[in-house]
Amino acid sequence: MQQGDRVRVKESVVVFTHPEHRGQAFDMQGQEGDVATVLNDWKGRTISPTLPVIVAFGRYKAHFRAEELEAIS
Repeated sequence: MQQGDRVRVKESVVVFTHPEHRGQAFDMQGQEGDVATVLNDWKGRTISPTLPVIVAFGRYKAHFRAEELEAIS
């Protein structure tokens, strides 16, 4: 996965911070967005974050594992 790729959330991922459903459980499964960033280093040092893929859904961004996403061609 690289920055700019179009992806879809393929697994059930529940968030509580979605701007249209703030404070309520919202399942992101099926939502489509663009990969904003893939975190793999910080200040030149290799890191291993738990949720390394940041996906932008319009103005809203969320962190995911690579296994939770599928590329859209």
